[in-house]
Amino acid sequence: MFIAALSLCATLAALPELTLPSAHAAATAHAAPAALPPGVTQGPSAEGITEYRFANGFKLLMFPDDSKPTVTVNITYLVGSRHENYGETGMAHLLEHLMFKGSPNYPAIPQEFSKRGMNFNGTTWLDRTNYYETFQAGDDNLRWAIAMEADRMLHSNIARKDLDTEMTVVRNEFEKGENSPTSVMLKRMQSVAYDWHSYGRSTIGNRSDIENVGIENLQAFYRTYYQPDNAVLLVAGKFEPAKVLQWVNQSFGRMPKPKRTLPQFWTVEPTQDGERQFTIRRKGDIQLVAVAYKMPSSLHPDANALAFAGAILADTPNGRLHKSLVQTGKASAVYYMQLNGVAPGLQIIAATVRAGADIEPVKQELVAAIESFAATPPTAEEMERLRRESANAFEKLLNNPQRLAVSMSGAIALGDWRLLFADRDNEQRVSPADVAAAAAKYFRRDNRTVGLYLPEDQPQRTDVPPAPAVASLLEQYRPRPPVAAGEAFEPAPGNIEQRTTLVAPGSAPHTALKLALLPKKSRGATVSVRLNLKFGDEKTLFGKKSVAGLTAAMLMRGNRQFNRQQLADEFTRLKISGNVYNFQTTRDNLAPAIRLVAEVLRHPRFDAAEFQQLKNETLATLEASRNEPEARAAEAVAQHFNHYPPGDWRAPQTLDERIAATQAVTLEQVRDFHRDFYGASHGELAVVGDFDPAAARSAIDAGFGGWDSAAPYARVLSTWADIPATRQEINTPDKENGVYYARQNVRLLDSDADYPALVVANYLLGGATLKSRLADRVRQQEGLSYGIGSGLYVGALSDAGNLSIHAIAAPQNLDKVDTAVREEIARITRQGFTQDELLRAKSGILQQRNQQRAQDGGIAGGWTALLDLDRTYLWQQQLDLKIADLTLEQLNAAARKYFDPAKMSVVLARDEAKAAQK
Repeated sequence: MFIAALSLCATLAALPELTLPSAHAAATAHAAPAALPPGVTQGPSAEGITEYRFANGFKLLMFPDDSKPTVTVNITYLVGSRHENYGETGMAHLLEHLMFKGSPNYPAIPQEFSKRGMNFNGTTWLDRTNYYETFQAGDDNLRWAIAMEADRMLHSNIARKDLDTEMTVVRNEFEKGENSPTSVMLKRMQSVAYDWHSYGRSTIGNRSDIENVGIENLQAFYRTYYQPDNAVLLVAGKFEPAKVLQWVNQSFGRMPKPKRTLPQFWTVEPTQDGERQFTIRRKGDIQLVAVAYKMPSSLHPDANALAFAGAILADTPNGRLHKSLVQTGKASAVYYMQLNGVAPGLQIIAATVRAGADIEPVKQELVAAIESFAATPPTAEEMERLRRESANAFEKLLNNPQRLAVSMSGAIALGDWRLLFADRDNEQRVSPADVAAAAAKYFRRDNRTVGLYLPEDQPQRTDVPPAPAVASLLEQYRPRPPVAAGEAFEPAPGNIEQRTTLVAPGSAPHTALKLALLPKKSRGATVSVRLNLKFGDEKTLFGKKSVAGLTAAMLMRGNRQFNRQQLADEFTRLKISGNVYNFQTTRDNLAPAIRLVAEVLRHPRFDAAEFQQLKNETLATLEASRNEPEARAAEAVAQHFNHYPPGDWRAPQTLDERIAATQAVTLEQVRDFHRDFYGASHGELAVVGDFDPAAARSAIDAGFGGWDSAAPYARVLSTWADIPATRQEINTPDKENGVYYARQNVRLLDSDADYPALVVANYLLGGATLKSRLADRVRQQEGLSYGIGSGLYVGALSDAGNLSIHAIAAPQNLDKVDTAVREEIARITRQGFTQDELLRAKSGILQQRNQQRAQDGGIAGGWTALLDLDRTYLWQQQLDLKIADLTLEQLNAAARKYFDPAKMSVVLARDEAKAAQK
């Protein structure tokens, strides 16, 4: 894009890799070679340039022109900084330097350049590296240049001794760039604007990579990319095509066809989801403000339209921003550039502001002018001026074969040298409407990255030191005595039952709680406590769900003795981890920990400021879930299966209802709820670990004895309802992930004969992580979901159970997940499970249950749940035996009886627009 190149060349002369040329002259007619060498074919020809292709993948472009007695040889390699890997930034450029260090046949390349009066250089950019020589026409010089380029393609020394000296040269080039505010701004802009794509790394690289890259890495990079199938040679100027083709064939054509496969790059930069801004603070004398917008590849038609927009805004002296900022004295200069290539790049518009001036108004005016550009499309005069300038620039380019040869590298890197000419023609066809449409599409707030360069005499930087050697950290370390090991405890239900002391509810001064005390030696003398308090009934709890939730959340925000921070410190001092209902401490701290927990439960502080903070946090959390697929799907399922009146303790609330109810709760209501409901009249408490039972009972009695709940207690049980199946789709815009939620009600008690079989059936359906019917199909075979699983809820006192299935997937894949789930359930009901599956499930389930009982906290939690139902661990033992004795016939009969896709309600929460992109 010559429009973009013109501004870039004028403004960023310090970055020669970015320079695009000017000028072209009509090529002198030359007869094509009469006969092509074996294996060479003629490719396309355009505007005086002809392409030749060799069997090994090498390409030659010849552009004969007798108007000047000079020749330019330019070789382009399709490798640049975007091909570098981690720890290798700057390597493409460093390798460019080493290519001048010679080869066995050409050990003194710079000396030969000097001897022959050749003008030479090499440049590295995002997608390509090129080397060129321009010299006096003549067979000796041209043949030498061709042979030299061929030899250093495959046989450059790339030696350690050369790296040792050239590294410091390249590092000094890096340091030179660090002195330039413009160069530093460009580096930071790349790194901030890009999250993942390698266009986010500066071509010069990172200092530590330049200093430390291994010669082996450079050699491997060289062997991979410096091969005939990855290079294009252009010869332009005064020469005889037949001779050049012969020399190139002798030098390049005879190279073997590479056997290696070039690496494939698949990283796609994600859509930017919000404006970004960064600040650079360094000593300096100017300020810079740069605004960048993600733009498409140079191959996309919008790239030309954006180049027009950039020039109309920031051209000197005709640009709109030049007139509004420079001519008014707000800025000293404005400029623009496109940093792009094969992959999507950046359109950058920047302004230079004198030191000490207020840069904020310049930034605001810059952004406003750019993002309102679509509303004020280019005028005919603006478009015509730019077309004329572009045409003139290209005409000059065609009149200068040397500059054309170098310019061609950019087009070659994009995929075809003819793109240089096609782009010239395409620019002339860009309309004002095209420019306005592209500006409206890309010059948008959420696609914007702003950089500020602010000179400062005393920057407040922090040099983060390197990690010390591990050995130095261990010099002063002296091992402490090992932590006391616990006993070898057998977690079988019978042993847990035998080792536990059960204490029935007592009367004051003893606690009314049911107690389970299991003293055992544990590692580190730890002890686990689980508490379950029960209060209220269906009538007294009606309409109080939000009040109850906020009351519970206020407990740890201070009590009558400690404020919130002091209470947290006291928990730390007593080595309490967890909360008032489920915590772990140590033997020596158990008694004071129980007393402290009782104090927290009985005498909360209910501080007004803490209550308002809690409400704000709760409301913010609720609002944050408004468009979350997970929350929306769960709400929809709960509402569909709800058959209770509003206000009932069992009735689920919608998000809006929860928000409204939370907003309505007062601190006085929280205090009243605690006074009317909290107490230890009904509940269970279990202690498992290293403790003294007598001391524990004494602390429990002291903490909870005589604390009665004022409200009557009766279980609030769910009731069975036969709910018709439904299928709902919920739109959650701008969410990359979707949620699948399915549920069917199951009428069953955990004491029913079918229960053990249904536990196993659920495990095989989706209860087992990664290895289940659903996981095999949806994750392993079809790769639709990161996670899919099923859950079974069956109660002891209410037969209102349910089977649920949950999965996440891309929005466009949720329908496939639904189909797969239904097909797998149908296959189970039709064909049943296998004996191998049954044996695997029995083994997995029983081992998981043993693992849960192997943890002290798991045993304590088991005891409170069992005591609540007037059960003991003998009930768990019986369930284990029933699972172990389960037959295949019982398993399949239960699956066919309870699994029914026709009764399954399904909710899909996803971005509908993304779902349509199938």
